[in-house]
Amino acid sequence: MAHAPSPFPPEAPRDCPLCPRLAAFRDDAAHAEPAWFNGAVPSFGTSKGRLLIVGLAPGLRGANRTGRPFTGDYAGELLYSTLLAFGFARGTYRADPADGLQLIDCMITNAVRCVPPENKPLPQEITTCRGYFSARLAALPNLKALVVLGRVAHDQTLATLSLRKALFPFRHGTRHAAGPLAMFDSLHCSRLNTNTGRLTTEMFHAVFRDVRAFLDNLPDPS
Repeated sequence: MAHAPSPFPPEAPRDCPLCPRLAAFRDDAAHAEPAWFNGAVPSFGTSKGRLLIVGLAPGLRGANRTGRPFTGDYAGELLYSTLLAFGFARGTYRADPADGLQLIDCMITNAVRCVPPENKPLPQEITTCRGYFSARLAALPNLKALVVLGRVAHDQTLATLSLRKALFPFRHGTRHAAGPLAMFDSLHCSRLNTNTGRLTTEMFHAVFRDVRAFLDNLPDPS
């Protein structure tokens, strides 16, 4: 995929200092729980994949603890079971980076790589982390589709691709033509959204059913 070069690498260093508030929050977590990962969480999956799944940010007791996106909290239970159901993963998800789970034709990343207080990154932190997100996109040569989980991921993707938000309203289940990419909107698979019924398992599955059909219908590059 043609994409403007970024001065950032695709993955932030574990001790990334660019957002002082997030670095301080990580340090506090490291003092309280020194056995946790407590760093900028790297993306997970294959860089040869055609699908990128974009989350919000690591959860304090999820990815910030385990070091793998969506691993160790409720959101991961729904996401990884869905990926397994639609052929984007193989193995068994055990909420442990050592569970041997493998992703197929896809990668998972976050719009913001470090855990924010109360799961709410500040606008400046989202902007600062855009350099890593831009580099991540540029390092996926076969990328054809994105699933953006929630409005922050949606807006981060549009800003990175230099697309106007007004032309791409966020709505669950919508597919956008985002430049050369297909972008699929989904509510975030958080416990809050599922417990309140804003997002059901079937609603989430419907998004990935659409993604599966889209990818399966692409021309064979060979």
